[in-house]
Amino acid sequence: MYERNYDLLKSKFGEFFLPTLFTSMAGNICLFVDSLIVSFLIGSSNLSAIQLVAPVITFVNLIYWMIGLGGSVLCSVSKAEFNDDKSNSYFSVSIISLLAIGILITIVGLLFSGSIVQFLCSSQPELNPLVSQYFVMIILGMPFLCYMMSLSYFIRADGIPNLPFRAILLANIVNICCDVLYMGVFKIGLGGAALATTTGYAVGSIFISYYFFKSERTLQFIRLKLNSIFAYLKEIITSGFSSASTQLYLTLKLFVLNSLIGIYIGKSGLVAFGICYNSLFILYMFLIGTAQTMSPIVSVYFKEEDYSGVNFILKRSLKIVLASSLILSALFIVYPQSLLMLYSVKNPADVPVVLNALRIFAVSYVGTAITFLYTFYAQAIQENTISTLISLLEGFILPVALSFGLSAVLGGDGIWISFAIVEAITILFIFAYSRYYNKKSNGEYKGFFINRINDSENVFEHTINGNIEDAVSLARDVQNYLKDSKSSAIVALAIEEMLVNIINTNEKIDFIDVIVRNNEENVLVSIKDSGVEFNPIVENDDLKFDNIGMLNKVASKIDYSRVLGLNSTVITIDENNH
Repeated sequence: MYERNYDLLKSKFGEFFLPTLFTSMAGNICLFVDSLIVSFLIGSSNLSAIQLVAPVITFVNLIYWMIGLGGSVLCSVSKAEFNDDKSNSYFSVSIISLLAIGILITIVGLLFSGSIVQFLCSSQPELNPLVSQYFVMIILGMPFLCYMMSLSYFIRADGIPNLPFRAILLANIVNICCDVLYMGVFKIGLGGAALATTTGYAVGSIFISYYFFKSERTLQFIRLKLNSIFAYLKEIITSGFSSASTQLYLTLKLFVLNSLIGIYIGKSGLVAFGICYNSLFILYMFLIGTAQTMSPIVSVYFKEEDYSGVNFILKRSLKIVLASSLILSALFIVYPQSLLMLYSVKNPADVPVVLNALRIFAVSYVGTAITFLYTFYAQAIQENTISTLISLLEGFILPVALSFGLSAVLGGDGIWISFAIVEAITILFIFAYSRYYNKKSNGEYKGFFINRINDSENVFEHTINGNIEDAVSLARDVQNYLKDSKSSAIVALAIEEMLVNIINTNEKIDFIDVIVRNNEENVLVSIKDSGVEFNPIVENDDLKFDNIGMLNKVASKIDYSRVLGLNSTVITIDENNH
């Protein structure tokens, strides 16, 4: 008897995870290193100015997350529904609209730079000149940032995960090299740090455009009517807002916290908050790498009602984020001096403030990991209500309320303590919501992550090695499973024809997943393999499907899509036709 071993999913997760993790590492580590270079070359006090501009960057992150990530998830779902026109529409609308928005942000930022900087420095007006230097140069790079990051989401969803990694790595290497050049050699100052970042974004954007010359890409730009563009854009924003809203709330939260810290602790507090905030870059390289690997896979498998596959990916993702957050939390609680040395913090007024803040702040890492992953998971299964509620609670309402309340009672320490309490309350809220949701569904959904469970009596999941003997044997076993069904022999024949031809089409193939769903009116056979791309219902001179006529005779419907770099074929066999 064959059982599903998840080796195909494990392989696909690994294939996506490493490049996505390295992409996240490239982005976050280089941001971390970028801040270290600023501290080393022109002093850690400049971090306070960068921290005041942080809400602007998170606002731009909100835009490209919302449209880029939201569009790529819908694009993956459309591919799972075998609708290439719709997936190309999401791609076209997302990329073109983000490029236009990025240019608009730059124009508005330059025209109103004085007013924006004055608003950002409301609690520390003496930092106005430094903030102005940084802001004007960083705003020039926003069109490149929006284009590069949004395109990277779609390229990963198109099964080409290495290109975004290389583009973002290149962008950040250029950034770091230009940091040394602009600040160290040309002595441009803090504006040089921002100009280096903009230069990196521009180089990365040029490099990632190589995607349009790759033969294996499946996404194309298509023309759409104006009313269709706005309809798709609305759908994309609705899909992406739940996870991207974390950036909106972060923008507002950062502004409020910057103001409170400026009032209660002063410039030393802003330096401490800047270092705490930058320490999150290390954690987020694991969180973002894992969540963005999980998201497209879960969205496809959930859409195809493969809930066991969803559960496998979820558990794997949760282990990674918990392990990384626990290790980093322990490190910075026990040895916060490591970050002080890295950031060259030597001012006697700053040292005790930074040490205290880091120890308290690090307690929140584990909670951050859980809530971050849950937000992406909820979006992937299109449970946008809970995703939006988490983002709103954890990202804005609780931090602002608790930081105001605790700072009034405990002073500066209350602000740092509020971060950990926010995560604890959010997790309790998710637990209560999940219990309510599961109870309301009468057992259809289960667990903390509200996943469905495959009906073991009517859903049979199998993995075979890529050889003819296993294919024939599995077809025979499936016929025995369905012995009470009128279509058992027909289903077995369809499975055998598909598997044999997949094996013959490839020089070598390790694993093939076969899921048989026995419904009242029909039997659905879902087959996934990582072999060469081919459509079994389209004539192809290079990839000849031997018995296409036989398969079409026995099947009521055949759907095919190339999704996540896998061949996904769904065969429908109606009970009443046999």
